[in-house]
Amino acid sequence: MRAAIIADIHGNADALRAVLCDARRQGAERLIVNGDVVNRGPDSVEVLELLLARPGVQFTLGNHDDLLRLWWARSETLPAEWFDDPFWGATDWSARQLASAGLLDVPAGWPMSLRLEVAGLPCVQVAHGTTAHYRESLSEKTPPARIRTLADQAGAGVLVGSHIHRPAHAWVAGTLVLNTGAVGAPANGDPRAQYLLLSARPDGWQPELRAVPYDRGGVLQRFATSGLLDTGLSAEIFRDEVVTARSLYTPYWQWTEERGLPRTPATWQTFLTAASRTPS
Repeated sequence: MRAAIIADIHGNADALRAVLCDARRQGAERLIVNGDVVNRGPDSVEVLELLLARPGVQFTLGNHDDLLRLWWARSETLPAEWFDDPFWGATDWSARQLASAGLLDVPAGWPMSLRLEVAGLPCVQVAHGTTAHYRESLSEKTPPARIRTLADQAGAGVLVGSHIHRPAHAWVAGTLVLNTGAVGAPANGDPRAQYLLLSARPDGWQPELRAVPYDRGGVLQRFATSGLLDTGLSAEIFRDEVVTARSLYTPYWQWTEERGLPRTPATWQTFLTAASRTPS
């Protein structure tokens, strides 16, 4: 059995098509979508429709899939000031696109995690972050004690996460720890669409972290032609992440939080200037 585990598509239909085509060529018999199908990019409706049309596909819930539903409902679990902050224009735009297509509530039925089981092999636990929370990072940097706790709670020998937008493959505390990387918005400097191919072999699970080239020109053009870029700063940052294949949004958010600054075009330029002066 061979499974393709993909995640962090983030509204990038061209990257998704490239990965689905590659997974088919590799003989993947099972498709697991490990969260964050939507938001950030211009194609949230298209990517969700593409995946829902595929028989047998399984989903787990990602934080962005959940965010759009919470945003549309003006949930009290989100800070009230966000709803009047222009920085959240891209999120509002994506939520409106899904609502208009009647797809906003589809992720409500997705589980937080799922299990992949083959007789004679260790159980594989799949979650966008971890089984504890979809925002918890899982990689070779996760403390061994935390890995042991997660593996013991799940009764699993393999833990698969996503969320951090970079692939990972490591043995930690006797557990195989894997991260799928991101299909639509990688953050490891490699702009190719990335995913995990996991094969069941008699001697155990064989992971392959794949990176698929695709033409980014189309999705970058749609940032502008769809109207997404017109929503303001956060859309510009999301586009720049596709261009650079680097995490920009999260470090900028943390930088403004530490300094008590608003997230505006002016502070964004200050952040970029400061980052360019920081030794790598």
